[in-house]
Order: sequence, then structure tokens, then C-alpha cells
Amino acid sequence: MTMNADEQYERGLVALREADGGAGQKLLAALADVSPELSHRSVAWSYGDLYVRPELQRRDRELLTLGILTGLGGAEAQLEVHVNGALNAGLTPSEIVEALLQSVVYCGVPRAVNATLVAKKVFAERNLLPVRPAPAG
Repeated sequence: MTMNADEQYERGLVALREADGGAGQKLLAALADVSPELSHRSVAWSYGDLYVRPELQRRDRELLTLGILTGLGGAEAQLEVHVNGALNAGLTPSEIVEALLQSVVYCGVPRAVNATLVAKKVFAERNLLPVRPAPAG
């Protein structure tokens, strides 16, 4: 099925809202008066085309995205969106913290700490602190 740019953007907005519950809207609004085209293409391509592909579940896409953004560093605004997205996709705070802990080995302590502090901010906003580790077993 071929979609025009407006259809792809609209599909992307629906997917973005489902994924992050509105957290991404802040980022899009921040771009609106400087580069609406970047905002539009981010939604249309990232969410309207890639995010909705059926080969990976939303939960897996969010977990993967958390690792990539942590490794990149300097992507705290995007991490905030995707920590919300990960929670909305069914990941628990404990699973998110564990994923960010795993990143310390491959991304380094500063990036893992920065990502964990972003997650803490989101958890606080959603009244999910303190994070309790999953029971061993």
C-alpha cells in the first residue's frame, strides 16, 4: 500500500500518541517554530513508517531504542519520550532500570547514569518511585 505524505504523517501521529501518551508532543512543539519540516518528517518516517512495522513488538522496539539512545549520549529529550513509550508498551520500571544497567558495559558509566536519571525523572512524574527490583527466581 502506498501512502502519501499526509497519510504517513497522520498514521505516525496516531502511533506516537499510542507509544508515548503525549510525551513526544513536547518535543514536536519545541521544533514547531524553528523547523516544522523536521517535526513532520520525524513523525511521518519514524512513527508512520518504521515504528508500526509488524516484525517487532512495541515493547521490543522501545527496549532497543532505550539502548541505542543511551549509547548515543546527548539524547536525553528523546530518552524521556522513549522511557514513557517503554512504560506504555508494558515494560516495568525495574526492566527499564535493568536495561540501562546493562548499557553500562557497552556504553560507559556516564551514559548509563544520564539515561537512568532521565528514567528517574519519568518515573517520578508517573509516581513510580522507588523502583523495586524484580524478585529473584
